[in-house]
Amino acid sequence: MTIDITAANRFMIAHARLLDRRRFGLITGDCGPDAAVAALAAYGDTDGDTDGDTGGGYGWALEPDLRAPESQPVCALHAFEVFADIAPATSPRAAALCDWLASVTLPDGGLPFALPIAGDTTGTAPFWLDADPRRSSLHMTAMLAGIAHRVGAHDPAVARHPWLARATGHAMDAIAALEGPGHAIEFRFVLQLLDVLYGAHPEAPAQLRRLAAFLPESGRMPVAGGAPGESLGPLDFAPLPGTPLRALLPADHVAAELERLAAGQLPDGGWTVDWESRTPAGALEWRGWATVRALTILRANSLL
Repeated sequence: MTIDITAANRFMIAHARLLDRRRFGLITGDCGPDAAVAALAAYGDTDGDTDGDTGGGYGWALEPDLRAPESQPVCALHAFEVFADIAPATSPRAAALCDWLASVTLPDGGLPFALPIAGDTTGTAPFWLDADPRRSSLHMTAMLAGIAHRVGAHDPAVARHPWLARATGHAMDAIAALEGPGHAIEFRFVLQLLDVLYGAHPEAPAQLRRLAAFLPESGRMPVAGGAPGESLGPLDFAPLPGTPLRALLPADHVAAELERLAAGQLPDGGWTVDWESRTPAGALEWRGWATVRALTILRANSLL
């Protein structure tokens, strides 16, 4: 399989937002951690501060299908992606993001799927608008705790943050009560949290084995309510080699998915996603994100 990095670079220059161009630069060695963090800072919620200091959270369509300016939990996922990308470098903004997440955590220790949007909701997907901000979401809590633990592997300030311990405890209690996989996207983040906690939490190995048994042998699950044909595959669940979750997936299916991912580079040099975006701008922003994701996974699997 051959990846055309020159074509990917042309695509990113022509079409991607600056943040994803900086993340792409981290992959090619043309960008340093400070530049990537600076691009991320543009999405920071200043909460009305006149000096431009952020309140720790992120908004401003950092999640391409949530166009509102207010900080939202899902935007923390994309911020943590940057803090993971810059490893082994760290940024104080990562711990500040944990502070913000602690400020919106509900009394039971979980995070809501989304917070209320006060202004114009044009271009925002309905599922963000329909979320109950008073109810904890296992999807959101497991997703953010999982990637925060990944960042915490090289950033002690995140690893020891009280919010992370609290969110992890809430998620593990909810996971123990699961009787099946539920929605595929939530299931993905549940398994990834258990994967990253495998050697650090006494209940994680047994829960990972129990719940991973619900995965089809192919490692592919349809996304209920998604676009026609939308599904999650082995690389969505276990993108990195050498992890406990990856070891539970058939190696031939993983190899086939890696070939499929490499073959997904389009003639313009970029990759795309299989879900529908709410706006043309969002669709193009997802393509920049997807291109960075594809190259990150291929490099981690020694195919780049």
